[in-house]
Amino acid sequence: MAADVVSGPMPSPIIRSFPPIAAPDARLLILGSMPGVASLDAGQYYAHPQNAFWRIMGEIAGAGPDKDYKERERILHARGIAVWDVLKSCVRPGSLDADIRDEVPNDFAAFFAAHPGIVRIGLNGGKAAASFKAHAARFCPQGVMVTTLPSTSPAHAARSFAEKCEMWRAGLCL
Repeated sequence: MAADVVSGPMPSPIIRSFPPIAAPDARLLILGSMPGVASLDAGQYYAHPQNAFWRIMGEIAGAGPDKDYKERERILHARGIAVWDVLKSCVRPGSLDADIRDEVPNDFAAFFAAHPGIVRIGLNGGKAAASFKAHAARFCPQGVMVTTLPSTSPAHAARSFAEKCEMWRAGLCL
């Protein structure tokens, strides 16, 4: 007797974010939603070559893509800038934020306890903002300024690099 064969799409695996780039004395926290496929494959935040994040960090903080990843991390630490994601894990086929489901947030209570100097949060795009509001805003210390910034993703090309860069500079007060 032959075994029954079930056809259809394979379920998407659970994907997991990275630990934060964060020195204990960080003052500014930049939050994305969840690393994309290129970032997950590289084990680095914002690894897709067309993502504008590191170009923007180069312009406003000196941590540009011309430097190796460890040097960029060192520069961010020195500038008091932390980078993390709202989500610890989720299910998402591909890299589009719109496809994220089954969200599990990072431990923001522990993060803010370990980083009491955070005074400003920049949310990298609308999905990061929505997930932050749903899962993490209640842990945000009183008085911390939270700003939603235009996404650096190559999927969001409505604004020029110069416009995004200026909005990030103003939103992060850098």
